[in-house]
Amino acid sequence: MVCALGAAVCFGTATVLQAIAARAVADDSAPGGEAALLLRALRQWRYLAGLALDGVGFLLQIAALRSIPIYAVGAALAASLAVTAVVAARLLDVRLSRVEWGAVGVVCAGLAMLGLASGTEGERAGSLTLKYVMLGTAVGVLLLGGVAGRLPERGRALTLGLGAGFGFGVVEVTVRLIDDLGVGALLSNPATYALLLGGGAAFVLLTSALQRGSVTTATAGLVIGETIGPAVVGVVWLGDRTREGLGWLAVLGFAVAVAGALALARFGEAPAVEAEV
Repeated sequence: MVCALGAAVCFGTATVLQAIAARAVADDSAPGGEAALLLRALRQWRYLAGLALDGVGFLLQIAALRSIPIYAVGAALAASLAVTAVVAARLLDVRLSRVEWGAVGVVCAGLAMLGLASGTEGERAGSLTLKYVMLGTAVGVLLLGGVAGRLPERGRALTLGLGAGFGFGVVEVTVRLIDDLGVGALLSNPATYALLLGGGAAFVLLTSALQRGSVTTATAGLVIGETIGPAVVGVVWLGDRTREGLGWLAVLGFAVAVAGALALARFGEAPAVEAEV
C-alpha cells in the first residue's frame, strides 16, 4: 500500500508542477501552437520535475500492482486528486472550501480502511482469454475517441473521461498479466500490446477531454473508469481478496475513497492562476 500511496503523491504533485510550468510559458501571441508550447514548457525545471515524478509514480504503481489487490491500487491512484488539491492550495494559493477539505479527509479515511482490509494480490494467473479481452478493450478505447468527438460537450467530456479511465484500467490489469520479461515472451504476450495501446489511448483521450470539455466531468469519468472495472477483474478473474472477515471494510473503504475523489474532480486539472518562473 505504501507504493500505491507514493504513486498517488507523485502523480498529484506532478499535475501541479506541470500546470505551473505550462502556464508560465503560455503566450497566445507566440507562434507554433501546442507543439511550441510543449517545447517551451520542457525548458522549465518544474515541468521536468513533474515528468520525473510521473516516471517515479509509474514505477511505484507497477510495484504496488505486483503486491496488493488492484482495487486498493485503483482507489489510491484516484486519491492523487486529493494530493493535487492540497499541493495546489499550498503552491498556487488556491482556496479550498470546507466541503473540499472534508473530501480530502474522506479520501484519507477510505484509504485507511482499505489499508486495514486489503489482503495480498490474487495468485491466479491471467488466462489467455483475459489477455485478449484486455487487448480488445484497448482497441475499443482507441475507437471510442473518434466516436466521442462528435458528441455534445457534456456527453463528450464524460465519454472521453470514461474511455481514458478504461484505458488506464487496462494498464492496471495487464501489469498483472505480464510475468515473463524476456524479449520473446513480451513480444508473444497479447497483454504487452494491450498495455501499450491502452496507456497510449488513455493519454490521448484524457488530453482531448480536458481540452474540449468540462474538466470536472472528464475527471469524474476517469475516476469511475479506472477504479471499478479493474477492481472487478482483479476480484473475479485474478483472485484478489481481503483479509479474512474484512471484506465489508474493503468495500466501504473503496466506495468512500472513490466518492471523495469524485468530490475533488475539478482538480483533474490544476486551477488556472498566474505563476512566476
